Amino acid sequence: MPILVRGYELDTQGHLNHAVYHQYGEHARWELLRAAGIAQDKFIASGVGAVVLESTIKYRNELIGGDEVSVSCDFEWTGGKVFRFHHEIKKLDGTLAAEIVVVAGAMDLTARKLIANPDEHFRNLAERPELLGL
Repeated sequence: MPILVRGYELDTQGHLNHAVYHQYGEHARWELLRAAGIAQDKFIASGVGAVVLESTIKYRNELIGGDEVSVSCDFEWTGGKVFRFHHEIKKLDGTLAAEIVVVAGAMDLTARKLIANPDEHFRNLAERPELLGL
């Protein structure tokens, strides 16, 4: 997922604001789901919503306005109720700017509890489950 770092995303030091890294990761996740055939409305209509339980960023190199980056997104299915997203944010020259690991779950929107085996839910919804590592 290519992204251009925009001026309004910068902090007072002139580099990308820490919260925006999370937004880049979330954008990449939804785009991957969409490419796999799971648009947001389809996901919500299934009665399940994705929830972030933990998100960790390791900052490697700063990003400044005008930098062009790519954001990767890989699923890690760990069994049980949780799974992980792994993101790398890289400059076009290959310089690693940040690594993000997100622990997530899929929540039943009525019961307000995590569902068992979220990988099965994603597999059933997806038109291209291989994009999700399934």
